[in-house]
Amino acid sequence: MILQNKNAVIYGAGGSLGGAVAKAMSAAGATVFLTGPNQETIKKVADEIIVAGGRAEIAIVDAFNETAIDGHLQQITDHAGTVDISFNAVGVDVVQNIPLAEISAEDFVKPITLTMQTRFMTAIAAARVMMKQKSGVILSLTATPGGIGYPHTGGFGPACSAVESFSRTLASELGAYGIRVVNIRSGGSPDSRIFKNAIDTMPDIMDPILKKMEADTMLKKLPLMADIANTAVFLASDLAGQITGVTIDVTGGTTAALNYRVSRLD
Repeated sequence: MILQNKNAVIYGAGGSLGGAVAKAMSAAGATVFLTGPNQETIKKVADEIIVAGGRAEIAIVDAFNETAIDGHLQQITDHAGTVDISFNAVGVDVVQNIPLAEISAEDFVKPITLTMQTRFMTAIAAARVMMKQKSGVILSLTATPGGIGYPHTGGFGPACSAVESFSRTLASELGAYGIRVVNIRSGGSPDSRIFKNAIDTMPDIMDPILKKMEADTMLKKLPLMADIANTAVFLASDLAGQITGVTIDVTGGTTAALNYRVSRLD
């Protein structure tokens, strides 16, 4: 129970990955405060956590609204005393599969702006609480395009790079207060809701896409949601007490080499 007596706020907890992280942190002992725009989806996650013996509370919070974010954190501190972990898994719509030379400026800039808006607002709100506590962990999430050039990803790649840069800079400012800031770079989990929906509706298209993505990894398999969730639990714990200001790559090695050129000989 490496997160025993910790309070974790999860933004976008109704999403498949946000929910997976919430469940993993609860299983590790944390009390999780689940937020999202849809009560039904976050309640479903909370119910599953409670049935499993965990502690979870829900709140409808607009993760793009500073007042709503600040008010929710104040409620948590009033009720629970501390905010120990903040994790933002809020997704934004992205126009992709179009060359940059053909994408509109609005479609390119919008995901960058929205991604940074919610990441900044939730991280800074948590930072203000944690600075008073002199402790805390702020986690964020990006994907493979944050580490390498990735064609036809529109504004998603620059958005990932912006989050990773912001995470490093925030860590450099908050370290003196005992606060750690770490980003997780995911390779895309085939068991996540967005992938499963695509696989179910477009199996002929998704099969070669997934095989190509697997070939791009060193391990020849994509990270599952549990891999990301377990990494988040470790980074939020005291076991990672000297890890801050970095992006932890959980892409199976995709961002480190041209792995599609290598295959097993047997």
